[in-house]
Amino acid sequence: MYIGSQFSEQTDDEMQVLSQLGIRNVDETPSTPWKEWTTHMIRGQMEKWARHDISLEMLHIPLGSGSAFKNEAGAIFLKPSDERDRQIDWMKETVRMAGEAGLRGLNYNITILGHLRTPSTTGRGGAIVSTFELDKLDDSLGEFEGGPADEDEMWERIDHWLKEIMPVAEEYKVQMACHPSDPGIGVGNTYRGVARPMGMVEGFKKLIELYDSPYNGLNFCQGCMSEALENPGEEIFDVIRYFGERKKIFNVHFRNIKGGLGNFVEVFPDEGDINMIRALKVYKDVGYEYMIMPDHVPEISGPENWKVGFAYSYGYIHAALQAVEEL
Repeated sequence: MYIGSQFSEQTDDEMQVLSQLGIRNVDETPSTPWKEWTTHMIRGQMEKWARHDISLEMLHIPLGSGSAFKNEAGAIFLKPSDERDRQIDWMKETVRMAGEAGLRGLNYNITILGHLRTPSTTGRGGAIVSTFELDKLDDSLGEFEGGPADEDEMWERIDHWLKEIMPVAEEYKVQMACHPSDPGIGVGNTYRGVARPMGMVEGFKKLIELYDSPYNGLNFCQGCMSEALENPGEEIFDVIRYFGERKKIFNVHFRNIKGGLGNFVEVFPDEGDINMIRALKVYKDVGYEYMIMPDHVPEISGPENWKVGFAYSYGYIHAALQAVEEL
């Protein structure tokens, strides 16, 4: 396993800085509109990174953490429609392009409500930390604009997606890495009439059982998985082990939290409830072989605060990986 990171498109100067910070592998969200993607475009992006001795090994497809109506492929997990079918067909072409270009995999989310948070709070030294308190979710928004969808309905949509996309992924040897819905709100619960089965560990166990393939797996966000547990400081290691032993972890978002299911804050990697060195040791023990990425770094003060926060996390991960190699 090795350090990696994820980005929107970067300038040459930004790529050079990343190379200097020891980043050699990345996942990118292209700025080119999705319907304009081509094999040639993907190879061009890979070549840009390669000029800085960095390997572009995955892309984020437009099934992200935003609401379905903000994603170019957002109809895929809405109710059946001609537009859903058209988008799935183009996503098959996207998988083909990725395989032809030589990408290892594609990252995506299964969520139609997007990323859910309540007002931010402050953490160490006044850093602004992303916060979630289930009982403070805004209940005034009403039913989701695309209509309600309970767990059974969501699973019908997920099953349809897997049956359509996975044969293409297998043909072109592209790993499809599903990221958790952030955060989970409990098994069987709904918000705005919509269930979030992919926010919970149980949901991911079902996902890999629904379509058994070496190309069906997880963009394993350790932070999100921790948020779905009652006692993440003890439970997360068994979760890593469950999916890691089955070779279903295709990517790791290495994030720490304080709290657990229904009430948590995202913090710096060295100060949360999870022993991150112990977590890395479990990834090593199960033979995980891909990227370890920083994720959702707290907002610090000063100029270039996002970049400085990530640089801090890169240093932490470099040191942690070296430490684990000695264990």
